Amino acid sequence: MDTLHALPKSMFSAVELLPDHDTPIVLFTRHSIRELVNGQGLAGYDLQLTVEGRLLAEAWGEYLTQQTQRQIVNCISSPIQRCLDTATLMIAGADRHFSDNTHQIEIFEESLLVEPGSFVVDIDLAVPHFRKKGAVSFIDSFVKNTLPGMKHPIRGVLDVLELLFHSHLIQAEKNTDTKKRALSLAVSHDTILAAFIAVISGHFQVQKKDWPEMMEGVFVWFDNTSSFEASKLNWVWRGERHQLNIRDLKGNI
Repeated sequence: MDTLHALPKSMFSAVELLPDHDTPIVLFTRHSIRELVNGQGLAGYDLQLTVEGRLLAEAWGEYLTQQTQRQIVNCISSPIQRCLDTATLMIAGADRHFSDNTHQIEIFEESLLVEPGSFVVDIDLAVPHFRKKGAVSFIDSFVKNTLPGMKHPIRGVLDVLELLFHSHLIQAEKNTDTKKRALSLAVSHDTILAAFIAVISGHFQVQKKDWPEMMEGVFVWFDNTSSFEASKLNWVWRGERHQLNIRDLKGNI
């Protein structure tokens, strides 16, 4: 438990708000603690996890599976090394609890979990604004739909949601034995997670207090999974549980 002192406190309370064990869930999370960067928070993709970050990811993976009794059955990640390492270490931690399952998991790299690829469509147009504004102000402008070179914020978040929806379905397919309690991991970056939370919450603004900490994430699951368009999104973020119809979100574009 000592290693978990660096875990954002919201994650402990989130575990208590998860649905019944028959419902597959996805943890959409920022990577673990990385090396620090100077300036406006323009973190290069070369920055790696610290020793503390590596220990935290493994301890969190073990704690999460132990507390929820859910097996990690699927994992997607940004192709950036610190995200891949976070996923690998969380799976290794979970492997201590479900050793017959997690060591067989393949981590699939997803372009929708990194930039450019998630929200940025023209990097030459977007990057100057990112450098000028810094990460928080840039994402605040993005969710207000005022930046060039970017998707419409709702369209961008719907693309990520559909990715998580299919990850959710993969769990259901692998979870035919109802005694198995399923969990998927999706490991990404602060900018993507911050915009995602703002849009699904309907706030369309991002301030520093809203910014996801390292190793902080949102638990996601879907009701009515006959199709993505017909589904209902459920999520737990910072101690609160929410619902949203995907059709309602699409209707706001």
